[in-house]
Amino acid sequence: MAVLHNRVSQEELKKLLYEETEFRITISFYQYFFIEDPQAFRDEFYKGLNALKVFGRIYIASEGINAQVSVPESNFEAFKNFLYSYPALNGIRLNVAVDDDGKSFWVLKVKLRNKIVADGITDPSFDMANKGKYVNAEEFNKLTADPETVVVDMRNHYEFEVGHFENAIEIPSDTFRDQLPMAAEMLDDKKDKNIIMYCTGGIRCEKASAYMLHRGFKNVFHLEGGIIHYANNVKQNRLDNKFHGKNFVFDDRLGERITDEIIAKCHQCGKPADDHTNCKNEGCHLLFIQCDECSKKYQGCCSEKCHEIIQLPEEEQKQLRKGIDKGMMVFNKARRRRPEG
Repeated sequence: MAVLHNRVSQEELKKLLYEETEFRITISFYQYFFIEDPQAFRDEFYKGLNALKVFGRIYIASEGINAQVSVPESNFEAFKNFLYSYPALNGIRLNVAVDDDGKSFWVLKVKLRNKIVADGITDPSFDMANKGKYVNAEEFNKLTADPETVVVDMRNHYEFEVGHFENAIEIPSDTFRDQLPMAAEMLDDKKDKNIIMYCTGGIRCEKASAYMLHRGFKNVFHLEGGIIHYANNVKQNRLDNKFHGKNFVFDDRLGERITDEIIAKCHQCGKPADDHTNCKNEGCHLLFIQCDECSKKYQGCCSEKCHEIIQLPEEEQKQLRKGIDKGMMVFNKARRRRPEG
């Protein structure tokens, strides 16, 4: 019987990745479509991708698929043919990373979920088929040239902080499920205006556009392929770029540079910086922004306390970690959580 999950340690897999000599292409894609038997689909999908040495993180649910993967360059065409062999995925848009070092993933994880995007929607009358209109990069630029157009960022606060579109509205919440009703409430007096929603690769803003229509909004658009597709189109077609800063991504890179502008600040000293990192204290692992100077000073930790902890013997650190619920360890200006230091 074929092994349908990884059995090698994360450390060993990461080591093997960095020993590879062939370049890998980082790609994201998603599709909303009905999957009758998610478990069978998952197992078949895993076997097909594993044979092509694809790494990445893929979520499968009855409502569709959401994937971020790393593909060996020599297997790219075979990978594309494998995807297109599924009728629902035939011709699917593949978002190729803008700023890629080929080291985004080092293991293949294909997981089942209740939904490919946790949205908190329980209304049975909600229908993803009734979604907003796609706009490409050129159309996005034309629509947003009108000051009456409302541009809505459907990403988390830490994504917005390092990069966003001009005049974009931030929905200041921790999760997408919280953002949906919050966005509808914040924009309640703008139901007749043109509203453009965007996110990283398109999956969240596509669902958000359907939700806004469900809540009575009239002219709702969403950016096709999100920031990643927009940035590639702008570059290829020499369009004006309305995105400033860095695009946060959910892989080992933690970001891809769209412009040279640094619009965020180090969470420890306040100097311009936009590199996210996770605190090196395993009992904390807070996601925060840290400049090079503070990284050296605190050895990658978010605070003096965490810096002291990582100097302790490993066994003592393990004892301190016991029973800790790290929860949602992200730097959140909405809750005004600040790393000590």
